[in-house]
Amino acid sequence: MAGKKADAYLAGREMRPESLMMSYGYKPELSQGAIKLPIFQNSTFVFEKAEDGKAFFEIAYGLRDRDPKEEMGLIYSRLNNPDLEVLEDRLTLWDGGEEAAAFESGMAAISTSLLAFARPGDVVVHSEPIYGGSDYFVNIILPQFGIASVSFPSGVPAADLEELLRERIANRPVAAVLMETPSNPTNQLVDIAGIGDLVKKLSAGEKTPVVMVDNTFLGPLWQHPLKQGADLVLYSATKFIGGHSDLIAGAAIGSTEVMSQIKLHRTFMGNMAAPYTSWLLLRSLETLKMRMTAQMKNARYVADYLENHPKVKNVYYLGTMGENHPMFETYRKQCVGPGSLVAFELSGGEAEAFRFLNAMVLAKLAVSLGGTECLAEHPASMTHSDIAPEDQLRMGITPSLVRLSVGVEHYEDILADLEQALEKV
Repeated sequence: MAGKKADAYLAGREMRPESLMMSYGYKPELSQGAIKLPIFQNSTFVFEKAEDGKAFFEIAYGLRDRDPKEEMGLIYSRLNNPDLEVLEDRLTLWDGGEEAAAFESGMAAISTSLLAFARPGDVVVHSEPIYGGSDYFVNIILPQFGIASVSFPSGVPAADLEELLRERIANRPVAAVLMETPSNPTNQLVDIAGIGDLVKKLSAGEKTPVVMVDNTFLGPLWQHPLKQGADLVLYSATKFIGGHSDLIAGAAIGSTEVMSQIKLHRTFMGNMAAPYTSWLLLRSLETLKMRMTAQMKNARYVADYLENHPKVKNVYYLGTMGENHPMFETYRKQCVGPGSLVAFELSGGEAEAFRFLNAMVLAKLAVSLGGTECLAEHPASMTHSDIAPEDQLRMGITPSLVRLSVGVEHYEDILADLEQALEKV
């Protein structure tokens, strides 16, 4: 055994992702024995002979399929780079994908993936609410290219959405369905398998919709969309995968067939992750499981505390979902754990939410999520402010809603910070 296959086994035993994150896809002997992959801050790479350059470009530009035994050589860092390639090898491990593509932002991953499959006259179906940037792209940008958008609410069983989607799709061809589950920022689930099957049934023509799942809130540990029938998993790798609030990145993971289209578009849009970004992500992947596990444990304490506080009206956290909730069976089928995002509504409105946010000491008032520190924000006026107020209310984004990303601090200190901030409300 040699190369990546050898990395995956130890004395005939298939190793788990958290073990493989230390070495998978990297050969120290190719880098002077360096224990960690160096940063290849190169723009271009030398070919051994002209025939190699010709063969590499044929593959990179999609002029022909690569032979199964043929290795893709290095060309130019817009196309490939050692840091980028090793990162993409490791990104496939948790989700079980065949290939991955890393981008310089989560929105680059989402927009490139949609543009790879959607054409004028097509429809993109999406859950709501989704991240504000994604919402703007599918509802404002894509229609300028003749691509329509159709939405459906999160937190509703797929069987209850058939008539709504049938009416809204209206016998048009669907290029893709984009689900963000749990929803951002309301923490409501979407049935990946159920919605994917439903949209494929309702799509007109010969085009088969590509089922895309933004897995940023739970992934890659606590939810694996490819196992639920999705064709593509999308991430803002800025969040948990990066995990230290010190980089911007995105990722897409799926089958070779799907990823070939996305990588082709990425080549010419030029939005792949840079060498240093890739190197930072490789560093972060080694501690991903430890960080996400610690954050989830803390989030359970936070959700329990908030549920019993008199100034908190509603708490939205998967770990407190009761058996009578309409999405409880979906949660049991689809999720490994509840994650570390807690959304909650204070009694009152924006003024009360602002008093709470302004009073925090340990938790930082900032957008983003998944970092080692607690981060809190006000979705209605910040991350989702481009959505019309009446649409915000329909989606459950109320003026008193706060989104809290729980960090790795000691849980007692987090609870003390919440307590003193709630006293100011």
